[in-house]
Amino acid sequence: MFDLLRLWSGLLIRLVRSRRTLLMENLALRQQLAVFKRQNSRPRLARADKIFWVLLLRSWSLWKTALIVVSPDTVVRWHRAGFQL
Repeated sequence: MFDLLRLWSGLLIRLVRSRRTLLMENLALRQQLAVFKRQNSRPRLARADKIFWVLLLRSWSLWKTALIVVSPDTVVRWHRAGFQL
């Protein structure tokens, strides 16, 4: 019953969201899936992965909702470290 309710609520939320938001979330989730497929143990993010998340941070306001691999604080730290370089 709970799964059905969660499915319907997810459907309603996705109907209200803009197409751009949905595409950005899809891109973020696909990138994380690619990281998981590359490695069997604890995923290690390459420099390109970190750059991806920093760019996503700057272009999409809801980027925190799609995070699974890293925490939002980590992405913000990478963002700040990039400007220090």
